Amino acid sequence: MHPATSLNYDGTFNGLLTCIFISFEEKLSVISINPPDAINIDLFSENIQIITDRMKANRVWKGFKNLASARGQNAVYYAYLSEEPGIELEILKYFQHTFQHKKSIDGDFANPHVLKIAQTAKKVSREKHRMEAFVRFQLTKDTIYFATIEPDFNVLPLIKKHFSTRYSDQEWIIYDLKRKFGLYYNLTTTNIINIDFAKNSGSSEENDYFFDSHEQDFQKLWKNYFKATTIKSRINTRLHQQHVPKRYWKYLIEKNPLHN
Repeated sequence: MHPATSLNYDGTFNGLLTCIFISFEEKLSVISINPPDAINIDLFSENIQIITDRMKANRVWKGFKNLASARGQNAVYYAYLSEEPGIELEILKYFQHTFQHKKSIDGDFANPHVLKIAQTAKKVSREKHRMEAFVRFQLTKDTIYFATIEPDFNVLPLIKKHFSTRYSDQEWIIYDLKRKFGLYYNLTTTNIINIDFAKNSGSSEENDYFFDSHEQDFQKLWKNYFKATTIKSRINTRLHQQHVPKRYWKYLIEKNPLHN
């Protein structure tokens, strides 16, 4: 019998699938799967560094797709994007349960791993829809529409299609400040980019240099319109925060004090 094993991988989805392939191929007793910078508390387990192998990853995913429903496939990928500690092991258990039963198990909520994946995927899906609703662009002097986000989960890969379709007639960048990468749409394709921001990024001087001179005027005009059309006697703060939680207010011109 193999000793308890901890697998270390590069943090990519293909890397995770490679870990799953290796665990099946070598019949490993995996107790943790760790992305880079994760703290491994399993001091008495055997540590193995997994090198991502796209062919092995594709074999695992193809086998999984033959059994799992579309909802189950999405749930696994969404759960992976949550970046929650220990989610990789939950995904491995989900795969094991699927291959053991040789059918879709996405509704088997009596299984704690299936339930965990479903619950996590739901949270990521909610964040995806909120990012699609609350992202606000600002026009730069290079005529590129620019927006920054800091979502709880890594939803950039999930909102790519929405923005590429909806804003197909203009160049835009959505940058995740928390994960330090973004999406750039150049009127043809949407690519992943990295930006080295200046230390004083976000200051009024930096904004004047970076954004179009009319951008601030448009923002002030919108704030004035928002104030003028708000009926104070009908404000329901509790209901409003239920639909637009405070942590999203920084994306909204009418809410963010930096846009005053």
